[in-house]
Amino acid sequence: MNGVPGGEFLDWPVLLEAAEAAARATTGRGRVADYIPALATADPEAFGMAVATVEGELHGVGDWQRPFSVQSVSKLFSLALAVAYGGDTLWQGVGREPSGNPFNSLVQLETEHGIPRNPFINAGALVVTDRLHTMTGDASGAVREFLRRESGNPLLDTDPVVAASEAEHGHRNAALAHFIASHGNLENPVETVLEHYYAHCAVATSCRDLVLAGSFLARYGVRADGTRLLSRSETKRINAVLLTCGTYDAAGEFAFRVGLPGKSGVGGGILAILPGRAAVCAWGPRLDQAGNSVAAVAALDTLTTLSGCSVF
Repeated sequence: MNGVPGGEFLDWPVLLEAAEAAARATTGRGRVADYIPALATADPEAFGMAVATVEGELHGVGDWQRPFSVQSVSKLFSLALAVAYGGDTLWQGVGREPSGNPFNSLVQLETEHGIPRNPFINAGALVVTDRLHTMTGDASGAVREFLRRESGNPLLDTDPVVAASEAEHGHRNAALAHFIASHGNLENPVETVLEHYYAHCAVATSCRDLVLAGSFLARYGVRADGTRLLSRSETKRINAVLLTCGTYDAAGEFAFRVGLPGKSGVGGGILAILPGRAAVCAWGPRLDQAGNSVAAVAALDTLTTLSGCSVF
């Protein structure tokens, strides 16, 4: 059991069962991402959910150990590593404000001179990947190795079919990268940045892997082995950007319904953080118009409503 204020305890298995029921009730709503052909084959009715507490409990329901494409959830990990290696210098090339536009929009880049609005839209994630590559020499490898170590899953890896599919159909991302480069805001060749961006977005992972890998944010920056990745202040700031920018241009709606910092991906996963308590991941491939999982949002909404656990 995990203690909460007021002396109450959270029965995670019961909460997860209720969350799964809410997710299953969304059957038929939304559609699987098809603009990346390799994602279009996902089972639209699959659902999994897991929670990892800071005390070491791990619980899951449904397809919680079934791998899926992490997609934009990986942007959380590339950002954390870039901040860990480079500190505040990262923010010279990317902002921290909500975009209010689709995640692959070109519009703001032109009016804001090649400085992406935040690190979780595609343009911002390309800048983060670029800086992480400068710092490590292998941006996608750094993300992959971090995920492997924190999750304890040495087999976790990039799905080459998904990465190739993204590259083949990544004209808009290439346009974003070239536009950023035209303003001098990339340090590495566009082709290199795109290769590493696609590679870390195409990692195949599960709800289990993600809650374990993301728990450092619930532990205020402390990794699974007890070493510190981020300062408490840096962790606070990443969680804040997750809350305001982590679910594309529906971050306000997600905060309204769920009340947690969270990062979504078009593979259908959403990783959410309960600071000081736990990391929670829900996955369902059917997406709403903003690109967020219909089932995962419903499940997380139910979890925080029944438990009273949110940042508000």
